Amino acid sequence: MAKIKVGFGFDVHQLREQHPFVLGGVKLDHHAGAYGHSDADVMLHAICDALLGAANLRDIGFHFSNKDDRWKGISSLILLQHVVKLLADKGWAIGNIDAMVCLEAPKINPHIPAMQKNIAEAAGISEDDISIKATTNEQLGFIGREEGVVAYAVCLIEKI
Repeated sequence: MAKIKVGFGFDVHQLREQHPFVLGGVKLDHHAGAYGHSDADVMLHAICDALLGAANLRDIGFHFSNKDDRWKGISSLILLQHVVKLLADKGWAIGNIDAMVCLEAPKINPHIPAMQKNIAEAAGISEDDISIKATTNEQLGFIGREEGVVAYAVCLIEKI
């Protein structure tokens, strides 16, 4: 019987006017974007945390400190590639990824295929094994006021 594990990830970033908005490795056209040490790709950060957690490899902050200039402004797709290598070094392969983004705007549905393609390439898995969904917060709280964006992710990993 194959050994499998499940991981859960969460991330949140504040939105800032006139700042780039990168989500799933896609630059979105919007008046504000997620702010952080790297490119602040909230979905990829949640995915990285889900994968690291499933493999018992701590969290994204442990591996990519926001105090380390090597990661300043870096594409989170590169962080995901590093995480996939860490998993492979421990004998794990990704089964699937399911991500949920919570934001009021912009609408991401038209960008989901490009996001799946980016994640699949960085993670070395099929686009069919990546689910991306979005919801709003019904104009409630910091998300509803468009002050921030949240992402959740779950994953399955298998011992190889």
